[in-house]
Amino acid sequence: KMKTVKKFLGANYTVEASNGHVRDFPKSQFGIDVDNDFEPKYITIRGKGELLAKLRKEAKKADKVYLATDPDREGEAISWHLAEVLDKSTKAPFYRVSFHEITRGAIERAMQEKGEINRNLVDAQQARRVLDRIVGYQVSPLLWSRVEKGSSAGRVQSVALRLVVERERAIGAFTPEEYWVF
Repeated sequence: KMKTVKKFLGANYTVEASNGHVRDFPKSQFGIDVDNDFEPKYITIRGKGELLAKLRKEAKKADKVYLATDPDREGEAISWHLAEVLDKSTKAPFYRVSFHEITRGAIERAMQEKGEINRNLVDAQQARRVLDRIVGYQVSPLLWSRVEKGSSAGRVQSVALRLVVERERAIGAFTPEEYWVF
């Protein structure tokens, strides 16, 4: 993809790939400050240090930085993390570009219609990850003791399952009362 995009943009652009997420919660810690509005604590993903150093170096030379990750909440979060990590490396403005196909027309349109990172999508992704972590940290140890050591509670499935269980418990605890309306 990177080579094709570079070919469409031409020699005036440097195109680099992040190869997905560059930051995440630490594996060995909870990674969420529940006393401070559930503020996430992010660290660089193992193995991404050299890549980020290269991206910082390129950003430092750039007049503008275009973030062209996937056009969904995960892609938006990747763009946000990249902007957070690269921000101190450059004075160049950041632009978000989005395309659904890798064609010359789509790339050119995306560059003309550049915008900003959509914080609503970033917040949605971040909320999902925080819920995954909170529920996973509670459910996974239970699975280890009852099912198999090292098994995972899953991600969104665990959160959704918890919401269903809580609703079922509320339904089960409901006591019907007879009432009349005149």
